[in-house]
Amino acid sequence: MSNLVPTSLAYALFHAAAASAAVFNGQSLADNILSKVDPLARPAVQDLLYNSLRRYGWGDFILARLMERPLDMLEIRALLLVSLARLEARPEASHTTVDQAVLAAGELIEGRLRGLVNAVLRNYLRRREELALAVAANEVALHQHPAWWLDALRTAWPEDWKEIAAAGNMPPPMALRANLRRISPDEYLSRLTVAEIGARLDPHGAILLDKPIPVERLPGFAEGLVSVQDPGAQRAALLLDPAPGSRVLDACAAPGGKAAHLLEHSDIDLVALDLKPARCRRIEENLSRLGLTATVKVADCIKKDTWWDGQLFDAILADVPCTASGVVRRNPDAKWLRRFDDIASFAATQSRMLDALWLCLRPGGKFLYATCSVFAAENTEQITRFLARQHTARRCSEEQILPTADHDGFYYCLLEKRV
Repeated sequence: MSNLVPTSLAYALFHAAAASAAVFNGQSLADNILSKVDPLARPAVQDLLYNSLRRYGWGDFILARLMERPLDMLEIRALLLVSLARLEARPEASHTTVDQAVLAAGELIEGRLRGLVNAVLRNYLRRREELALAVAANEVALHQHPAWWLDALRTAWPEDWKEIAAAGNMPPPMALRANLRRISPDEYLSRLTVAEIGARLDPHGAILLDKPIPVERLPGFAEGLVSVQDPGAQRAALLLDPAPGSRVLDACAAPGGKAAHLLEHSDIDLVALDLKPARCRRIEENLSRLGLTATVKVADCIKKDTWWDGQLFDAILADVPCTASGVVRRNPDAKWLRRFDDIASFAATQSRMLDALWLCLRPGGKFLYATCSVFAAENTEQITRFLARQHTARRCSEEQILPTADHDGFYYCLLEKRV
């Protein structure tokens, strides 16, 4: 238990380092590893943690050049990586960062390594220009992604891979979706203007905030006027576009953003599935806030005998599990927890899901295959293989959305079942 004051930078550095160490012990950011952090300090801790994970390729490279030999103590190593990332992001606060990092080190193994932390960070400040030149010559350090990931991007996107990698290192944008059953995007934008919250509309009606803010500051959020959802994710409901009265399946629905958008978009009978009870409760909570209803089931969509009543669906959304390579800035641990073989593993699962769910679609029905990946094996190649297996399938449209400053990366393929 830390004795540091929760409002201090030292507290934030200490807990960001502890969470970073947990990630490198195999835990995911999705495992709620910040649950023990003081709620008032959580935004600062999360900012430090995410920044250091996005910059890990850089930090690992720098630390290797500042240490005479590898550092075995994971907690101190994590503290140094978090502190180095802050020194790079906030050069004007270098003295404060070093001072507070030394205080944080005092909470670890009886404070015996405070001197080491002080020496390493001050050595970085002295050698910053020299180290920047070394970073420019090292691809992993410069682009802050593992070598295999960069190779996969270069193969799939030879003209765009650098921009994709750069987008993966940015803080993500905050975008909103107006609840069309309650308010239009233009009307909600006016409410933001009155609240002095800078925002603009994108061509498809998504609302992009000038900078992220707590949801509590959003006018009418608790009353269900608006949801937080990336513009790329908002494409799903628009592409599937189920007709009023349709029977629709969202096969991998948690946390419920796309399911809610489908219900806002059209008056439909929606069944939403997810594997875990806690994630299904999250779907129900989100729908309740928005004043929407659906049939939510804890189920594996592949095991149809556990959830399906045999009645065919008019439309199916399969937002399948994937490497999340298009949303890695929101999940920066993925860059360092994933391995190259994971692409093939996800692709195999996606293939099984496609084949199982296709049997649940009526002839003439629409099927939207979706991922938040930029890797072809999960996207275009997956659909090509599926079409070769399923001769009743026809490709209607296809979109690969590459991540930019305004939106994350997604892939969508709309299929129709031949009559």
